Amino acid sequence: MKIFKFGGASVKDAASVKNVTQILQSEGTESTVVVISAMGKITNAFEEVIDAYYNKTDKLSENLGVIEDFHKNLMNDLFDKDDEIYKEIDILLGELSWFLARNTSQRYNYVYDQIICFGELLSTKIVSAYLTKIGVENNWFDVRNYIKTDSNYRDAKVDWDLTQGIISNKLDASKLNITQGFIAANDTENTTTLGREGSDYTAGIFAYCLNAENVTIWKDVPGVLNADPRVFSDTTLLEQISYEEAIEMAFYGASVIHPKTLQPLERKDIPLLVRSFVNPKETGTRVSKGTSLVPSIPCFIVKKDQILVSISALDFSFMVEDNISYIFKKLHEYQLKVNLIQNSAISFSVCIDNKFNKFDEFYNELKTQFKIDVQKGIDLFTVRHFDDKAITSIEEKGKSLLTQVNKETIQIVLESN
Repeated sequence: MKIFKFGGASVKDAASVKNVTQILQSEGTESTVVVISAMGKITNAFEEVIDAYYNKTDKLSENLGVIEDFHKNLMNDLFDKDDEIYKEIDILLGELSWFLARNTSQRYNYVYDQIICFGELLSTKIVSAYLTKIGVENNWFDVRNYIKTDSNYRDAKVDWDLTQGIISNKLDASKLNITQGFIAANDTENTTTLGREGSDYTAGIFAYCLNAENVTIWKDVPGVLNADPRVFSDTTLLEQISYEEAIEMAFYGASVIHPKTLQPLERKDIPLLVRSFVNPKETGTRVSKGTSLVPSIPCFIVKKDQILVSISALDFSFMVEDNISYIFKKLHEYQLKVNLIQNSAISFSVCIDNKFNKFDEFYNELKTQFKIDVQKGIDLFTVRHFDDKAITSIEEKGKSLLTQVNKETIQIVLESN
């Protein structure tokens, strides 16, 4: 049993869909689960639909039209006009319209998940239909009937026992199976999502439940690199790394592997392969067990558009356990991801990611009790296995606001140029 995951860039247009089908044919189509994301930038397009719907702007119809036109134009390059897939896509778009017309909930995260899921449903229907058209037998299934979670919309937690039982009993693992990443369902059959970029995690869930031979994540890069090629011009392929090193890199924000993907794989010693859909003959990176699989060169991770917050007591008293515990409770409550922590006798600093846009609520609540200094739009650079040259190369990129060092890792907060 093999698990493949293809992200949005791998199915961004008709030529890309054809490339994916060629990879599947080359790799073998038996005993394979293929997890596919929404096409291209369609998740972003659905977020614009959500914004227009939730905020009742006049852009809703236009934004829906962009999504429909994108998929229909792509399909025109893959199918004949009378192919059944056009009806299936119209049914999905009709279900979306039904939700938009009938929904009465004002909960943003709930609304988000019920709408965003259509990106994955549309993409997998199209890929499955094209495989069928070219003679590759496959089984499309709705992942929401297999992966079950709690009701923490936009960042749902998997019910492992229930999910394991369903996948083991319902899925025909001998076939080529096509399904969606990122999405799941709760016990009331409402759609939930596993966190942004959660399609990798979906692949890990299936691998764990099916005791897979391996998981392959197909990317537009050669494998796991020691730095993001969009930020650094000189990068090196890491041919082999350990689970522990990959988890460290993911924790600090490396975008190649989702932070939650590796834990289920490590528990069952299932290797993770990161390969290029651009050059599928290349071996890429293998992530597996082994303390010796540690990079011998510095590895750079960048998180853009962070917020640096320095918090101190109004009376200049010490920042001690009670204060810090309260602050962390509020950070959790407002879903603010902490990427760096540093404290002194009278101040406590955190570098946070405001992906749920709740920082202003957090700030307004705490400002009555603490003195808070805020710097937005800063960059956090993390270097694993750093040396003096690596540190210098980061410090040349901007004004350093905060630095934290341990044995293996240095983190530097920079004011963006």
